Amino acid sequence: MTGCVRADRGSATAELATALPVLVLLLAVALGAVGAVTAQLRCVDAAREGARAAARGESSARAASFARQVAPSGARVEVSAGDAGTVAVTVSSQVPLAGRLLPVTVQARAVAWTEPGVPP
Repeated sequence: MTGCVRADRGSATAELATALPVLVLLLAVALGAVGAVTAQLRCVDAAREGARAAARGESSARAASFARQVAPSGARVEVSAGDAGTVAVTVSSQVPLAGRLLPVTVQARAVAWTEPGVPP
């Protein structure tokens, strides 16, 4: 019986050494996914804020400024006039996933009707 115990000695350490890098990679991907979801939600909020400002009659530059205040850092904001008295704001941002190995682009778009009396 003592021969079996000696043969198993160190097997737990070897299994841990094999599994630990996989667990660390999974943790990095999970944290990156949480960051991507957070950035997506911030892009949605920023696009909505910019569309609201543009619909009230703010200039495109000012509406983009409002959106950038809410958007993730480094986000790209585009304000455009839509059809039939609407304005659209698109916000996009790149988020690093798995420790900057996989950059993911998140994007949101919001459209709002312009208020009465606001020129197109």
